[in-house]
Parts: sequence; C-alpha cells; structure tokens
Amino acid sequence: MHRSGRAWEGAPMVTGNVVFTLNGAPVEVPADGCSLLEALRDRLGLRSAKDGCSPQGQCGCCTVWVDGQPRVACVTPVARVSGRAVTTVEGLADAAEWGQRFCAAGASQCGFCTPGQLMAAVGLLKDNPHPSREEARQAMSGNLCRCGNYDNYLNGVMRVAGSNS
Repeated sequence: MHRSGRAWEGAPMVTGNVVFTLNGAPVEVPADGCSLLEALRDRLGLRSAKDGCSPQGQCGCCTVWVDGQPRVACVTPVARVSGRAVTTVEGLADAAEWGQRFCAAGASQCGFCTPGQLMAAVGLLKDNPHPSREEARQAMSGNLCRCGNYDNYLNGVMRVAGSNS
C-alpha cells in the first residue's frame, strides 16, 4: 500500500518479507505494500533517491536501476523487486568521478535531482558510450530539474563521454 492509502495496482501479493540485492548485498524489508522508494529511504536508510513527485513517477528524482534498467522507485512496488538486483548511486563504482565531472560542467546546482540525473546518465553511457548531444538529451528527458540546469547536466554527460559537442 502506498502512503496515500491506495493499494498498488498490479503489485504481486507478497507476504512476510521482500528479499532483493541492493548495491551488491542482499537485503530484506517487510512486505507491507510500500514503494521501492519508501523501502530504500525509510527502511534501508539510503537517501540518494529523492521523492520529488510521488506517487506520480514523472520527475525522475528517484531513478534507480532494477536489473540494470532505469526505473522510478516511487511507482515501483517493493514486491516487484523480489529476487532482483537494485542499484542506487551508492552502488556505482565510479560515482565520485561522475560527481566531479558533473560539478566541473556546472551541473548539480542545488543537488536535489542529481542522483536521478546520474542514474539516467550512467545508464545511457553503459548502453551508448559515445552519444550525440541529442541522444543524451533524449535519454535525460525523464528527469526534471527545478533549477533549470539541463544544459549543464548535458555538458556533464558529454564530458564523461569524452565529447564537448
């Protein structure tokens, strides 16, 4: 059940606990119907995924990877990740390098959307190591930035990809 009191539609019924791999380590949370975002933040203490629009799933601030694919955690029932691998910014081996390059490009103004931006960017470059600026823009389009810092995030992605275009 979402904190709004609504039941998650289409969520598998799981009783007891939900067991999944988080950043390479097994974890277990109660199968109480919460979202993956709530499980990450409130039950497991990871703060990188942010709640920017829950339960709408439209801002991208809570982007994580589930089995290597970007997902918004606020609309993902935790029961859906049972037996799967979830990766957050804390689980990225090169997160510090990304942070430095994003900052060097002037990205990460207030920092609220940065973890979601990072997860989308790393996902893009994992699949397409040398994207065009338009491909990067498209891949990042699901992430809202309240500061309007989109071009600087794109500059950061292009910097990591080794292109200044």
